[in-house]
Amino acid sequence: MSSENLPQNTEQQGRRPRVAVVFGGRSSEHAISVVTAGAVLRSIDRSKYEVLPIGITPEGRWALTADAPSRMAIADRKLPSVAELAESEDGAVVLPVDPASREVLYTEPGAVPKALGEVDVVFPVLHGPYGEDGTLQGLLELSGIPYVGSGVLSSAVGQDKEYMKLVFTAFGLPVGPYLTIRPREWAVDGGAAAQERILEFAGEHGWPLFIKPARAGSSIGITKVDDISGLAAAVKEAQRHDPKIIVEALLRGREIEVGVLEFEDGPRASAPAEIPPVSSHDFYDFDAKYIDSASGIVPAPLTPEQTAEVQRLAIEAFDAASCEGLVRADFFLTEDGTFVINEINTMPGFTPISMYPRMWQESGIAYPELVDRLIQAALRRSTGLR
Repeated sequence: MSSENLPQNTEQQGRRPRVAVVFGGRSSEHAISVVTAGAVLRSIDRSKYEVLPIGITPEGRWALTADAPSRMAIADRKLPSVAELAESEDGAVVLPVDPASREVLYTEPGAVPKALGEVDVVFPVLHGPYGEDGTLQGLLELSGIPYVGSGVLSSAVGQDKEYMKLVFTAFGLPVGPYLTIRPREWAVDGGAAAQERILEFAGEHGWPLFIKPARAGSSIGITKVDDISGLAAAVKEAQRHDPKIIVEALLRGREIEVGVLEFEDGPRASAPAEIPPVSSHDFYDFDAKYIDSASGIVPAPLTPEQTAEVQRLAIEAFDAASCEGLVRADFFLTEDGTFVINEINTMPGFTPISMYPRMWQESGIAYPELVDRLIQAALRRSTGLR
């Protein structure tokens, strides 16, 4: 069944389209996903949509949770979790892997499964592996349930920094110097050959280097390394989050971000933002973003020509990875005036302080309208090949 027919069908059934907001997850970005979900739940127009909040615990259990946005925020530097919101310690939500039925079930040990009703669209506000990387998108494709955001391949490309850079390079987008170290390379001979490759890379591009997990976000697990003495510890920290790591050279310049949003006539770019240096942090890491609430400048102080250029590149990146729905594209404006793309996020931070909604607010689209546009874009699409 095409999702384009869903709004009409739900009206015929005498109900509003039902949106399942899925959040939490197994990645190290679990807490930020909960915060994002709280903001989305707070902003969904309840007169237009029915809402079903579903949290995924760090262990991977799908739980029916309280619809309680006020409990889904960072308070006194304490991060929220799905476990604190779950209606039951044992109950589990089950999605149908059957395109003919979108009936979601709730099960508890020793009890008859309870039907929660059909889901018309899923809003997956998960960040990182097991949610933003194409795995959840694949499950939803099998279930025949439309969802907000990019499909399986685009989500996977957006999560894996190595393949993201390969795709961008193939499409002629400017990418900075990088090196990929796979887990078996670091395991052989104590990582001697891999370390030698990194030292050769440093000899060519200079210190400092950034050591990153290849498939993580929110600057988690990233270390800025000033010389060889910190290399082993940095690799160990990155591999706590992902056995594959990326080594990147320092690009000297300004950090610029652009939001891309899918409209009825195609993707459009937002007003850009600039992330200024944070004096209390080496770089714009997790604590700077979410704990200390370091803020970017919106709109970025760019010339009209620079703004047009970075917006053009953001849409090109969106199209290169065949993205859908939304993307935040991150760039460096180097000292010679060239824009270099760092990465895209197919489900960017969506908290009230996150740059993506702030950039669209500056562009004339407030948070509730942004949420609504994303849901409507998902309802217009069918699952499967498109």
